[in-house]
Amino acid sequence: QVQLVESGGGLAQAGGSLRLSCAASGRTFSNYVMGWFRQAPGKEREFVAAISRSGSIRDYAGSVKGRFTISRDNVKNLVYLQMNSLKLEDTGMYYCAVTTNMGRRQGSDYDYWGPGTQVTVSS
Repeated sequence: QVQLVESGGGLAQAGGSLRLSCAASGRTFSNYVMGWFRQAPGKEREFVAAISRSGSIRDYAGSVKGRFTISRDNVKNLVYLQMNSLKLEDTGMYYCAVTTNMGRRQGSDYDYWGPGTQVTVSS
């Protein structure tokens, strides 16, 4: 089994920055592709970003490309999401998740999920 715990969420102003962290345990961390998803009230969960096992390949949703950066530390078993130039539309619950392959953007393609951390962007 895999356990994931997100942290770093909170309140930020539009144009500001936040960095989310996800701590993973239970399986060999480097075996997993890691992803971030988010869900706003009344909306479907949407893909945000993913990173390959080595960290050499990154995939971003068009809505966040150029503003967000996903990274990982395989020594510490951590995945990060650096969020810059935040917009009101970035508000939502952010979840980290694990899978075994890159190129997947559907939540059903991911095997394990954290409980989420709330991000609220104010104007």
